[in-house]
Amino acid sequence: MIRIVIAEDHQALIDGIALLLMQQEEIQIVGTANDGEKLIEEVKKHKPHLVLTDIRMPKIDGIAATKIIKKEFPEIKVIAFSMFDQDEAVRQMIEAGASGYLLKNSGLAEVKEAIVKVAAGELYFDAGVNCQVPDSKNPHKSDEESLSQRQLEILKLVGQGLSNIEISEKLFIGRTTVETHRKNMIRKLGLQGSGELMRYALERKYDF
Repeated sequence: MIRIVIAEDHQALIDGIALLLMQQEEIQIVGTANDGEKLIEEVKKHKPHLVLTDIRMPKIDGIAATKIIKKEFPEIKVIAFSMFDQDEAVRQMIEAGASGYLLKNSGLAEVKEAIVKVAAGELYFDAGVNCQVPDSKNPHKSDEESLSQRQLEILKLVGQGLSNIEISEKLFIGRTTVETHRKNMIRKLGLQGSGELMRYALERKYDF
């Protein structure tokens, strides 16, 4: 039996999901919440196998709630259940510790499949999520495997806001060498220019 807690700020949606899942013998809803604070309380009270949570909720949003839950109960799986399919929302939930991401227009069969797979330790991402699903522990790992050690050093310094001249002085290499590495990183990471490289580096600076 997979014990789950559902968090969603619209009670009607919770009722609808509950009605659908009641017919599933292997799934039991042990708690519900309309905000992030209540979700954390329900998780502490019931210690479910899995949490199905919206991202935007009152008091504590789903991303922050997921971080808290995974820190205290790392064995509990989390699936995001959202109307937002933006890459950034998916990335933030993965970094918070979620193992799955479903869109709210998903059918019952897909919701059930996601719950069963994630509870079994797999990852599950809605086909409607238009982004590359990254490694759950390091969302940028697959991208960065193509970067050299020197390029990773430069990427870290870019994230710290250093200019090409400052990077060249810090690493004792020529400015043109830094510029060449930046161009190669942009190409390897599939980015569109120096602005995207800066944004990428800023997102990653805390994870080096």
